[in-house]
Amino acid sequence: MTKRDFIIGSMALGAASSIPNMTFANSKLKTFNFQNAVDNSGKYILPPLPYDYNALEPHIDEQTMRLHHDKHHLAYVNGLNTATQKIKESIETGDFSLIKHWERELAFHGGGHFLHTMFWNVMGPKQGNRSSELNNYINKSFGSFDGFIKLYKAASGAVEGSGWGVLSYEPISDKLIVMEVEKQGNLSQWVQVPLLPVDVWEHAYYLKYQNRRADYIDGFLNVVNWEYISEQFSNILSMYK
Repeated sequence: MTKRDFIIGSMALGAASSIPNMTFANSKLKTFNFQNAVDNSGKYILPPLPYDYNALEPHIDEQTMRLHHDKHHLAYVNGLNTATQKIKESIETGDFSLIKHWERELAFHGGGHFLHTMFWNVMGPKQGNRSSELNNYINKSFGSFDGFIKLYKAASGAVEGSGWGVLSYEPISDKLIVMEVEKQGNLSQWVQVPLLPVDVWEHAYYLKYQNRRADYIDGFLNVVNWEYISEQFSNILSMYK
C-alpha cells in the first residue's frame, strides 16, 4: 500500500462513520455489524439489539434501552431515509433549493444511525478481556489503561449539550485518541476511525441517572464489551497493516 492509498483509505473509513451517503455494503467495512444497518436495496434499517433489553441492568435500565433503541434510533433511521430520498429527488429534478437543509439532515441522521449501531454493539452483558494488541495501543497512546479511563470520562462528561465521547483509531500517527463529538453530524478529524462511542445525549440516561452524567458514564464503562472491541480493533488494524 502506498502512502497515498493509506491516507485515502483512512479518510474513507473515518468519513464512513458519520457521512451516511457511504453504505456499508463493502466487505472491508463489515465491522461493528454495520451490514445490519442497511438492507440489500440500500435502504437504512434499524438493527436489532444484540442482547435483551434488560441485559445491561442495573447499569443501564430496560426502560431506557427500549426508548433509546426503539424510538430515538428508529427516528434517525427514518430521518436518514427521508434525507436520502429528498437528495435523490433533487438530482432527478435539478431543484437544489433545499440542498443545504437535506445535506444537514443526511449528516445528522446518518451520524445518529451509525454511531448508535456501534453503541449497541460495544456494550454487552459480558465484558470479556482486552486483547494484548488493544492494551499495547492504549498504553502507548495514553500511558496506561487508567490514564485512558480518566481521559475518556473527563472528555465525555465535558461534552456541551448533546453529543458523544469517542475513542478512535487515528491511522496517520498509528495511535488511539479520545475526541468530543458535540454534533453527531460532524466528525472532528476526518481520518479517525471510531472504536468506542458513548452516547451522552440526555435520552441515553435521564430516566435512571437524571442529570448525573458522570454516574451514567461509570455505568456505561461497567458494560463495555472489551472482547468485542478487541476483535473490531484487530479488524480495523488489518486494513492498514
